[in-house]
Amino acid sequence: MTESHGIEIVRTVADLRARVASWRADGLSVGLVPTMGALHEGHLSLVRMSVAESKRTCATLFVNPKQFNPNEDLAAYPRDEAGDMAKLKSAGTDLLFAPAVREMYPPGATTQVSVPGIGDILEGESRAGFFTGVATIVTKLLLQALPDAAFFGEKDYQQLQVIKRMTIDLDIPVRICGAPTIREADGLAMSSRNAYLSAEERATAPALYAAIGSLAEAFRGGADPISGAAEASEKLLAAGFAKVDYVTVRNSESLQPVAAPDEPARVLAAATLGKARLIDNIAV
Repeated sequence: MTESHGIEIVRTVADLRARVASWRADGLSVGLVPTMGALHEGHLSLVRMSVAESKRTCATLFVNPKQFNPNEDLAAYPRDEAGDMAKLKSAGTDLLFAPAVREMYPPGATTQVSVPGIGDILEGESRAGFFTGVATIVTKLLLQALPDAAFFGEKDYQQLQVIKRMTIDLDIPVRICGAPTIREADGLAMSSRNAYLSAEERATAPALYAAIGSLAEAFRGGADPISGAAEASEKLLAAGFAKVDYVTVRNSESLQPVAAPDEPARVLAAATLGKARLIDNIAV
């Protein structure tokens, strides 16, 4: 175990478990905030939520290679461990778990966790294997730390629903907590991948939030969700987005197409702008 920026750091599962066990021995509750680093205010809001609800908070920093397919940006994904540690300390984190890839995936490891159905649609269609990577690493982190609660942002709404389904199905005794999306002043959802946007693209990016907001309002007013989604996609392409993977209105829990206008619903969207693939969602 080491300490840097005033925050304790562990890099092995054994050391993580030892620290959590010492907290448990003292009767302290534990909150977990999994991250891939490149931290922004969205991540820190999760830390602050954990600090408010838990006696001790552990954040994790691990760029999970299983979440990237061969055409994605694993090598280019932003990394700043020192800067991330300083931010985590300022937000009240007690412990950082920052393992190497070999620690999380030892030689010979083959087991994967998949969540059929909810993990196969939307992002699951656009990014083959993505949710298997997410489900596998989150399962490992939850079992390694066994916190009372784990905190995830609603910005990655489908991911949150996949993790909730997984913890229920596997009887993992951890409460999964969702936190509201944190946005820039112009509405753009905060994301580590926003760093890929040029100045011109950054000026265009808020069109995504505007489009899904308009669709949500139209759906509340009785508009057809399919034609409304098609119109929103056209707006994004006209604004300068290169590709729209999906804009859709879905049941807020199952993420299946809405069947009735009064059911809880969510508008979800994913579109490419320059080198960045942006996702967003909004409650109806």
